[in-house]
Amino acid sequence: MKRIALLFLLLTLALPARAQDTFVAALPGLGGNFSSQVEAAERLGTLGDPRAIPALRALSDGRLLRRADGSLVIREANTLTDAATGAPVQPDSAELARININNRVRVALRGALGRLQLVSPDPAERLAAAEAVFRTRSAENIPLLEAAVARERLSHIRDRMALALAASRTVSNDAEAKRAGIAALGASSSPDARAVLLEARAQNADLTGEIDAAVAAIDTRLAIRRGVETAFQGLSLGSVLLLAALGLAVTFGVMGVINMAHGEFVMLGAYTTYAVQELCRGTPWLLPWALPLSVPAAFLVAAACGATLERGLIRHLYGRPLETLLMTFGVGMMIQQAVRLAFGAQNREVLSPVWMQGTLLLPLDIPVTQNRVWILCFSLVVLLLVVAAIRFTRFGLEMRAVTQRRPVAAAMGIRTGRVDSLTFAFGSGIAGIAGVALSQIDNVSPNLGTGYIIDSFLVVVFGGVGSLAGALIGAFGLGIINKVMEPWVGAVLAKVVVLVAIMLFIQRRPRGLFAQKGRAAEA
Repeated sequence: MKRIALLFLLLTLALPARAQDTFVAALPGLGGNFSSQVEAAERLGTLGDPRAIPALRALSDGRLLRRADGSLVIREANTLTDAATGAPVQPDSAELARININNRVRVALRGALGRLQLVSPDPAERLAAAEAVFRTRSAENIPLLEAAVARERLSHIRDRMALALAASRTVSNDAEAKRAGIAALGASSSPDARAVLLEARAQNADLTGEIDAAVAAIDTRLAIRRGVETAFQGLSLGSVLLLAALGLAVTFGVMGVINMAHGEFVMLGAYTTYAVQELCRGTPWLLPWALPLSVPAAFLVAAACGATLERGLIRHLYGRPLETLLMTFGVGMMIQQAVRLAFGAQNREVLSPVWMQGTLLLPLDIPVTQNRVWILCFSLVVLLLVVAAIRFTRFGLEMRAVTQRRPVAAAMGIRTGRVDSLTFAFGSGIAGIAGVALSQIDNVSPNLGTGYIIDSFLVVVFGGVGSLAGALIGAFGLGIINKVMEPWVGAVLAKVVVLVAIMLFIQRRPRGLFAQKGRAAEA
């Protein structure tokens, strides 16, 4: 109560005497008949005096009461305040009557509140007011909007206020103001601005040429925005496919093992992320670091499972691809069931860090989600680390030697069995890292990896078996093609078309986009 009274006092001191007198003179009209209420609401709405906001809201909510002497009181829970001064009022100080309104008054109140909230100290209220004034455009709003735009410090709110100002100018009687409004709307990339211009064209035959040019400019920007949005969605999908396919490019592309349990290793990485998050909950300062800590943890868990699978089963089936396929398919089902027993069948929630939340606005008002941007960057970093590990480490050298000429590598003293185990563990660990990223954009469930296994094989086969560059081009290429086709044929049919196209491509280039050359291809 003291804060409300203090706010009213500060606002009273800040306003000039004429504005104070006008506010006090207009306020009692809210307690009169319906016509008086409409007139008072519209008058208060044009004043730009934020002291009128509580009274207008109270009247709209049925909380504005009238004393016997005609003064107005606002009811807040169990307290009463004077609508003019904000001072506390004793409940038994006077007889109070509830003020009724009709639909006409409600419309007037919405318009008045929309205009007055432009001067609210709350940014969310100012943005909502700009949206409301844009929808209920009127030439009477122009002075208030001009003052609000000049006063606003937040760029996104100021831009929306400027758009509302331009829309209000299109219904002005001043031809120059109309032209200024049309030009301002034409410089935006908002579909709402386009709709306002089309409406203005029907009412201003003499300005048809200018309006058509403004609409064409907006259409061009909207087409560019749709193209950029589609490209980003394709790159986002491609980054997910790249992460899921990198491990497969090692285990299938390098070792020639058809691992149908690859999706389950991705799922294990996601559940490792969930487990690390739960462990960090007991230490509040460690919780923001749960996701970065999950990356090495997921790699180690998936790599350990991969090494166990290779040493226990796969090493007995080298050279027998059908048996390997069936065996890994069964192992994948066993892993899924084990996770269901350990964590339950329901989805698990993995929280995103603060720096991965929210949406970024690119030029032309193109929205992109921050978590997708981070995953895109993360996938490229993982690809560079994989390339560095294969090209510039002793393990990578031994892996390439065993892949190209196993007998010669063994004769040179390389322990081929150990290299096979480490290579399979390395590919499985990369799949676990993919699970960390997928936990930020998908439900963590036992079936998480199932939806990515087929797409991962498509990426590896299309890009070229054993080629990391092919995996990169294949992942982003398939992601963009899918997103370009989805608006035309739908998500399911787009996948079918892509699958058929890859089958036809493989008929012409069986080794994919980047076929291996030399001894690696002969092996």
